[in-house]
Amino acid sequence: MSLRFVLLAACALTAPSLAPAQSHPIDRANLDTACAACQDFYSFANGGWAKRTTIPAAYSGYGSFNEVSDRNEALIRTVLDESAAAVRNGTAKAGSNQWKLGTFYLACTDSSTIESMGSAPLRPAFDAIDHLSSTADIAGSLGTLTRLGAGGIFTVAPSPDARNSQEIIAHVGQGGLGLPAREYYFRTDARSQSIRDAYVAHITRSLVLGGEQPAQAEDDARHVMALETALAQRSMSRVAMRDPNATYHKMTLAEVQALVPHVDLGRYLGQVGAGRVTTVNVAQPDFLRAVDSLLVATPVPLWKAYFRFHAIDNGAATLSAPFQAEAFRWQQVSSGATEQLPRARRCVAATNGALGEALSQEYIRRNFSPAAKARAVAMVANLQSALREQIKSLPWMSEPTKVQALAKLDAYVRKVGYPDTWRDYSKLVVTPNAYAENVRAARDFTRAINWAKLGKPVDRNEWGMSATIVNASYSPSQNGVTLPAGILQPPFFDPAADDAVNYGAIASAIGHEMTHGFDDQGRQFDDHGNLRDWWTAEDAAKYDAQAKLVVDQFNGYTVVDTATHVNGKLTLGENIADLGGLKIAYLAMEKSLTANGRPALIDGFTPEQRFFLAWAQVWRRNVRPEAARTQVNTDVHAPSQWRVNGPLSNMPEFQAAWGCKAGDTMVRPDSLRARIW
Repeated sequence: MSLRFVLLAACALTAPSLAPAQSHPIDRANLDTACAACQDFYSFANGGWAKRTTIPAAYSGYGSFNEVSDRNEALIRTVLDESAAAVRNGTAKAGSNQWKLGTFYLACTDSSTIESMGSAPLRPAFDAIDHLSSTADIAGSLGTLTRLGAGGIFTVAPSPDARNSQEIIAHVGQGGLGLPAREYYFRTDARSQSIRDAYVAHITRSLVLGGEQPAQAEDDARHVMALETALAQRSMSRVAMRDPNATYHKMTLAEVQALVPHVDLGRYLGQVGAGRVTTVNVAQPDFLRAVDSLLVATPVPLWKAYFRFHAIDNGAATLSAPFQAEAFRWQQVSSGATEQLPRARRCVAATNGALGEALSQEYIRRNFSPAAKARAVAMVANLQSALREQIKSLPWMSEPTKVQALAKLDAYVRKVGYPDTWRDYSKLVVTPNAYAENVRAARDFTRAINWAKLGKPVDRNEWGMSATIVNASYSPSQNGVTLPAGILQPPFFDPAADDAVNYGAIASAIGHEMTHGFDDQGRQFDDHGNLRDWWTAEDAAKYDAQAKLVVDQFNGYTVVDTATHVNGKLTLGENIADLGGLKIAYLAMEKSLTANGRPALIDGFTPEQRFFLAWAQVWRRNVRPEAARTQVNTDVHAPSQWRVNGPLSNMPEFQAAWGCKAGDTMVRPDSLRARIW
């Protein structure tokens, strides 16, 4: 569950505190005052910016998150350029983090070597596929194929036991699909059909690049599509998977083996480096049964074509230009981007993915002081206190449920800025001039670290993201909030800005993550991170009734055209978190204003108005139609316009700040307004 980033403006586009008020982060040039704040606040707050902002050719959209991510990327690239230079001139100590960062990055940017190798990095996977001659061969090689990037029909990974978060167990889940969501395989509308056609063409071209003759590749591509469609038919939807009880089926390894009698699970687990597994949670038992049936019913040559394609598709980023161009050509279908990112930028991302904590450590040393961390820690504590007061005052929640809710809140683990202990990369082998090999080594290294946790207690202090990322998150099993250093900069957090701006931006984001502990999913986990129903039946019914109002509200929103709707059930958790985060941050701001005094108008706006403007500017984003359509089908986050207008239209505080009246678009009718927080 995370804070993330989408929609063009609906209106026609026209032209004493956290710190002393020294800056003016609310730029009036970003506004579109011809669009009334009470009719479409997103466009009022961001219309001027949207009009003058062009989406870069290599992007699917562009907004505040991209601005900060690009800024962070430039800082990271400086570290990598320096590391690469140290490797070249011999000053980097062999085997050190600096040496590994520079060597990995140099191998990725070494286009001449990568081009000379062509498809050679695929040879290990192709050799394993070529040796498959029977169903038994396939069933006995699934782990190897998965490790080589060619399998992945189902996923197996260590993760906390949802009902006993003190222990890490193996989890098995569905996989094997190449389209963005299972629904794309079945929908009968013209766009879905065009996406399927484009996917089959992508499979065909990929197989040709891998060495097949065009006619054979066309035939194989149709069969691969048919096989994936069969897998999709037995896959759970993203909405269904949002129910944690629906994906919890704890079994012994023998019981899982009975679901897939044709697969030697012990052998599979050994091939992926899992070690001794005794207990497994199977997220989708029906899917595993379908996999076992398909292993027997599908001819071996068709399985081999399936594995070859996925080996090519998964490895394309490490291969020569034709493979990368084909991968980007397919990516364009869902992103709408018109150019591929330059190799150097792709290599920054790849190195960050492989050695993220090594890069983060250097980023923190240069860009995030202990004082900044202390300040962020204080902000998180203040928001936690505000949420505590809000829970205690909720009129609809009974005292027994409040006691449990407050116990959960008080148990929150707060991870701010960066980890206290950094990952040890001493066992990661990085080889000069061997990019594909290094990517596989990094993948195996991470897999080994994860499997080493099997049977051990959950480390609630472990970070699940890079400290450089422009994001934040809440983990139900850890019952913890993570706020990386990467997001603690303008427009999210500005030490020189007035309270209202910082509360509207970063404090609302922190409140968002805290509220995830009490969204429709998070509320089902207790203070220890265990899946347990701690609600009274009456309170749960009241909560669900209010949540349904949020579902119905967002179901009514559209993107691109009047037929493409936001999925209210898919986005419910994020929408509840937005509403709660804003409420908590607003209350905290008002408390600060009471304690420290109200400032005079700044740029003509009251603190309350600036609070809401700051929230809106965080979510400003122009987006391509292809990406907007993909988002509503795959993303648990609502598009940007509705992340602004949706929760604000439920808030009397917003209506009072801007003088909105009943009947205005930004004033939701009282009978339809959600009152969870």
